[in-house]
Amino acid sequence: MFLDRFHSVQDGRVYISAPQASLFAKEIAGDFNPIHDPDARRFCVPGDLLFAIVVARFGLSEHMTFRFRSLLGAGVPLQFVDTATGIDVCDDAGKVYIEVTRSGARTTDEHQIEAITRAYVAASGKNFPHTLKPLMESNGVMFNPDRPMVMYESMSLSLTSLALPSPDLELSNASLDAAGKRGNVLLEYQLIADGTAVGEVSKRLVLSGLRPYCPEAMAGVIEEFYRLKARGTGAAPDTKNPG
Repeated sequence: MFLDRFHSVQDGRVYISAPQASLFAKEIAGDFNPIHDPDARRFCVPGDLLFAIVVARFGLSEHMTFRFRSLLGAGVPLQFVDTATGIDVCDDAGKVYIEVTRSGARTTDEHQIEAITRAYVAASGKNFPHTLKPLMESNGVMFNPDRPMVMYESMSLSLTSLALPSPDLELSNASLDAAGKRGNVLLEYQLIADGTAVGEVSKRLVLSGLRPYCPEAMAGVIEEFYRLKARGTGAAPDTKNPG
C-alpha cells in the first residue's frame, strides 16, 4: 500500500512521525506549507494524510464528510473508532481530531482508493498560490505573510458512481468570506472519471490573521513558497506569479 511509508501501526494504534507527515505533504500533496516542516514550532500532520488513511482503512463511501476538530502533532497514538454514523479519529485520552460521517455504497478496492486519494490530495497542491492568491487579491485581503496559516475546516465528497477510472478534480468554484481577521474559503470541484462527471467534492479552509492585501508582501510569500518547493523537490526555483 502506498501509504505504508507515511505512518506506522503499533499495538493497534496508528502513529505518524513528523518526517513521515512532511514527506507525504511534499511528495504526494505538493503541499509546502511551513507548518508541515518537521522542525516547525507549530508542526501539524496534514489533514490530507488523515483523509488518506481513513479511506484506506475503512473504504470509500459514496457520501463522506471529514470535520477537522483539532490539529494533530507528531507521534500521537491514534485510534480509529467506528461510530453510529462514521468514524472518529482520536487519541487515547479521547480527544477527537477528525469526525467522519459516511453513507451509501462503499468500495474497498485498493486500486480505486489509491487513485481517488491521489487525485483528491493533488488538488491541495494547487490551493496556494494557484487558487488562493487570486482569490485573496480579488477580495482585497491576505493572510499574515510572516505566518501564512491555511488550515482545513472540513472536506466532503458526494459520488454518483464508485467506478472511478482515471479520476481527476476540476475546480468549479472558489469563494472567500472575510470576517475580521478570519477568512472562510470554500473550494468546490467536479470529480471527473474517464471524462465523465461522477461526483462533487468540496473543501472548506480557514485563513487566519487577515489584513489588507499587499502585493509586495504576497510576492515575498510566493517567492518563499517556491524556494521551499525547490528545496523539497530538488528543482530550480520558479518564482512566476501564478493566477
